[in-house]
Amino acid sequence: MAKPHHKTNPATQAYEAGMAMVLAHPIFGPLARRASWVRTAASQCPAAGWIVVLKSGTIHVHPKRHATAPEWAFVLARGVLSYAMELFQSDRGNWASWCAACDVVTTRFLASVKFGACPQDMQMPADAPAWDEDRWYRQFCEADVPTWAEGLGLAGPKATSLETPDAWLQQTVPAVRHGVLSSQQSWSEVFAAGIANSVSQAVEIAAGTRTALGTDTRSMPRSVTERARSWFISSFPLLGSMVAAFEIQEDAELCRCEEIMVGAVDETLRIIYLNPAAGLTEQETRFVLAHEILHVALRHMGRRQGRDPYLWNVACDYVINDWLIQMQVGSAPALGLLHDLNLRGLSAEEVYDRIVLDLRRMRKLLTLAGRQGDMLDRKISTERAPFTDLDAFYKEQLGKGLMLHETQGRGLLPKGLLEEIRALLQPPVPWEVELARWFDHHFPPIETRRTYARLSRRQSATPDIPRPYAGPDTRWLEGRTFGVVLDTSGSMDKHTLAKALGSIASYAEAKEVPAVRVVCCDAAPYDLGYLLAQDIAHRVEIKGRGGTMLQPAITLLETSTNFPKDGPLLIITDADCDHLSVRRPHAYLLAPGRRLPFTPHGDVFYMS
Repeated sequence: MAKPHHKTNPATQAYEAGMAMVLAHPIFGPLARRASWVRTAASQCPAAGWIVVLKSGTIHVHPKRHATAPEWAFVLARGVLSYAMELFQSDRGNWASWCAACDVVTTRFLASVKFGACPQDMQMPADAPAWDEDRWYRQFCEADVPTWAEGLGLAGPKATSLETPDAWLQQTVPAVRHGVLSSQQSWSEVFAAGIANSVSQAVEIAAGTRTALGTDTRSMPRSVTERARSWFISSFPLLGSMVAAFEIQEDAELCRCEEIMVGAVDETLRIIYLNPAAGLTEQETRFVLAHEILHVALRHMGRRQGRDPYLWNVACDYVINDWLIQMQVGSAPALGLLHDLNLRGLSAEEVYDRIVLDLRRMRKLLTLAGRQGDMLDRKISTERAPFTDLDAFYKEQLGKGLMLHETQGRGLLPKGLLEEIRALLQPPVPWEVELARWFDHHFPPIETRRTYARLSRRQSATPDIPRPYAGPDTRWLEGRTFGVVLDTSGSMDKHTLAKALGSIASYAEAKEVPAVRVVCCDAAPYDLGYLLAQDIAHRVEIKGRGGTMLQPAITLLETSTNFPKDGPLLIITDADCDHLSVRRPHAYLLAPGRRLPFTPHGDVFYMS
């Protein structure tokens, strides 16, 4: 004879489903496992209530109440929050007002994390202030508890959600405990650990290694790339948030068409391309991901400044690869990579200046993208780029990563990498400020000189006492000038010229430079002689618009008999010029994105 089929009570089904939601959540699950639950006929929950929270860690649940699973999840999570927030405080004189304040705080917290579904009779006003329980308690003590706050009670009307202090006795009712936690942990410690775990899971969701909060990914098969990505998020905080912010595409056909041998990165679309045909191991994948992320984090694309794109990529690769080998981040791909111990300690700019001396050999070298740079200028994907300030976004992520790396003691970083990161995180100094510092160095303030050669006005009180004249020492004005070599070729922008001349005029006047020697130059130099500082901006007449040959103008000033031998030179050009040899103090003022075709020995300022 077949056994009778017993149908599960719908109320019990909904309750168990709601409890399952709570247990699966990274914040509320550990708290619920620590609590004891009573849902039998011995439950002390009032007939009109949902639950009653006892100080002993036991929560009495209404055994027959009908509700949806999300509503039960919401109510049960509120119950364990009472322990996590340490709301059982016996020094509260008005217990009803205190419980009402606690109800408001726990309801708001559940609404803020968007967990479960708030029952219809527990709704809070949308304009309710975001106060803590102490502030609400004072409010409810001064005035009556409003109707909406009374409706938030878990035990129903005329009952408090939390057990009254008079009833804080050891409970003997048998309870169900959903799991075991160490008795050494306090409720607040379990709560803090749950919040930290939820943050980690949220990062994993962003990285694509987890589908939702609370899902167990330990038993899920993951690819080599996913495991490598998870390692950064959990074990290498310097680049963890950066790696999580990038999409990783492993498309063999796309990489074949774009000739990407191992990997490449698009900083605008935040995509890292990995070629599955390269057959990278997990350790090699870590190395390649870190390599591509460092290109972006250190803003290598923006620092190119007119250099040859491929050779600049090669120079950056030499520096990055050496840092990753020193830090032991993964292992170098078996296919090989650019690494030279003789270049250790040099910046990418210094490495570039060295490798351009051997162009024939350097152009035969391969980056991770093959015979092209792995920092992609073009957009492979057709997706729309995010509307984000890339510099601000990547600097923020790198700054957070460095702080976490140092506070968690995750190991030392190479000196060069640390210097580049900290320099990158500093706000850029405007070019006008840098130019002002150059003027300060070459033109210090004029000292005051006291002399009796010219007497000052005598005081009427003591007309018989002569007093010396105090004023600028005229000897400091002798030779206080500088030369301006102005590129007036056809490639120079008129607005750039106007901005540069206006800044020079204002600084020269501020530093008490009486006159400036100006030489315009394109195919031939045009000596405009000495001009007053205030006249530079609007009295310079551009005469030539031919090619760019600046060396004759520099030679003219260096050999001029009426120009000081130690007078500094300021060279304004678009960098499309000849190779210059300057034998006195000098500086260059360039338009943004330009780069001189030679290694400069003087300061270089870039106009924004």
